[in-house]
Amino acid sequence: MRPIERELVARTVRQAVSSLAFDLPDDIRCGLVEAAKAEDSPRASKVLELLVENARIASEDRVAICQDTGSVWVSLEVGPDMCVAGDVMADVDDAVAAAYAEGRLRMSIVRDALFDRTNTASNTPAFCEIHPCARPGARLHVMLKGGGSDNASRVVMLSPSAGRQGVIDAVVSCVRDKAANACPPLVVGVGVGSTFDKVAGLAKRALMRPLDEPACDERTARFERELLEAVNATGLGAGALGGSTTALGVRVATAPCHIAALPVAVNMGCSAMRRGTYEL
Repeated sequence: MRPIERELVARTVRQAVSSLAFDLPDDIRCGLVEAAKAEDSPRASKVLELLVENARIASEDRVAICQDTGSVWVSLEVGPDMCVAGDVMADVDDAVAAAYAEGRLRMSIVRDALFDRTNTASNTPAFCEIHPCARPGARLHVMLKGGGSDNASRVVMLSPSAGRQGVIDAVVSCVRDKAANACPPLVVGVGVGSTFDKVAGLAKRALMRPLDEPACDERTARFERELLEAVNATGLGAGALGGSTTALGVRVATAPCHIAALPVAVNMGCSAMRRGTYEL
């Protein structure tokens, strides 16, 4: 088995932050371009064109895509041929602090949510997790998550009798109530199953799948298309100014759950969906 080195993890995180803060992922940029071409509303089309132009300027001038440079979420997937020797996340905070200082990115983390809301002045700690998986190798998922889109997210515990339609209604309800504050067009991550504490993680990990990568499971892929149609039918549109593109995509992850439960989580991703996956 090959060990995962903490230096490699830290170096990958630092490079990821330095790229994601300035360069919009290709699938998101292409999604905005295609949405602008397809949009019937002149106002929404203009918003989409401005978002594309903003991404171009950010990349060329090496300035942040958004003034909210986000909190850093790091998820390590470990396959059966790899091993984690010790605390491989030990140097991640130093890497994040260095990347944010180097890029002159806004620091957005406070020391304690309730008792000490002074800024840590380093954008740390990063929020890290490790997951075993069946796929060989190891992958590092990194996301710079804006506060506005996270604030627009939601967890609900439905009755199992709510079923498929209940999940659709929960997602659309969340979009109607909160999407305007999440900087649409969105990427909507949906988790269904597991437990109250785990379902939000499912929704966040669902956001990592690129827009041009359909779900492997055809039932999930079909459900994602149905959800996207329902979300876009709200008419909120780009910038919440009306239009046909409230979301560029919906990504769903499901899991087993208790017979009496139907947990659902919606994690909003904004138009500056800054995330990347890196093979270690």
